[in-house]
Amino acid sequence: MARDRQRPRAQVQVAAVAVAALFLLLGVLGFVPGITTGYDDLTFAGHHSGAELLGLFQVSVLHNALHLVFGLAGLALARSVAGARLFLAGGGALYLGLCLYGLFVRFAGNEHGAANFIPLNGADDFLHLLLGLGMLTLGLLLSNRVGTGGRLDDPIDRP
Repeated sequence: MARDRQRPRAQVQVAAVAVAALFLLLGVLGFVPGITTGYDDLTFAGHHSGAELLGLFQVSVLHNALHLVFGLAGLALARSVAGARLFLAGGGALYLGLCLYGLFVRFAGNEHGAANFIPLNGADDFLHLLLGLGMLTLGLLLSNRVGTGGRLDDPIDRP
């Protein structure tokens, strides 16, 4: 077990940890007055939240909590190459879907309706597009072998 901890990490694992740390940071900053403008208008969920992270990205308690949970999941999955790849590629696909959902909500005229429960605005949609493309690219293009001495990850069905 100690030998596994000394083995160099693959680039995909390092990238997954970095992205997970970014999501944790975003989740925490969403609860910091001053960094989140309109903090007094922060609601649990829904489009009624008037709080904006960095004055741009509409957030709520639910939105911030989802960032924190996603970041923690990323740290847990980054322990293996397969998990890191799943977090980055799967999470990237999820964020691209969230971007499409946000665009659908906005262009269907439901921006101020119950469908916008996370809440999302145009800046969120653009950020989700960039995050989705970036995570998907990292998850699919980083090599398993780089930084590991040439050994692929252990199969998921064996310790």
